[in-house]
Amino acid sequence: MTRKTAAVAAERTPVGRLAEPGLHDIMGYQLAQASVVTNAIFRRCVAEPEGMGKVEFTILALVQANPEVSARQLAQALAVTPPNIAMWLDKLEQRGWVARTRSTRDARVQHVSLTAEGTDTVNRCVQALHAAEHEAMATLSAAEQAMLVELLHKLARARSRAA
Repeated sequence: MTRKTAAVAAERTPVGRLAEPGLHDIMGYQLAQASVVTNAIFRRCVAEPEGMGKVEFTILALVQANPEVSARQLAQALAVTPPNIAMWLDKLEQRGWVARTRSTRDARVQHVSLTAEGTDTVNRCVQALHAAEHEAMATLSAAEQAMLVELLHKLARARSRAA
């Protein structure tokens, strides 16, 4: 395969093999293509076995990493309104995965914590996601995987400027 042939082949959609030269350098398009893989992994590892969506999983993971986080902090982190976060927390509480308690310093503040079942659930999901993503990224070296994750973190941190 010549360099020109390889370059043309690289500018084709992964599955449909359609030419994509105008889209090849558009970050949003490439992220959308990559998300097809990550969405399938999430569906297989979390959504189907646990009956949980991405927002619910993210809330559980954030609560685990930030003990006694407030509902307001979660809403800000996820860029959703307080009524929306309350709805998600209601669902998670009904499933027995989180508990809410009023702050002893400010009764307007609700702290969110994981239950034992919530901790087990998020740990199981994280482990399954790591294993499946590791397998899906086998075409990348360990250094490339680390670089990809770091670049995605940088891009995510730019969210406030993009809003």
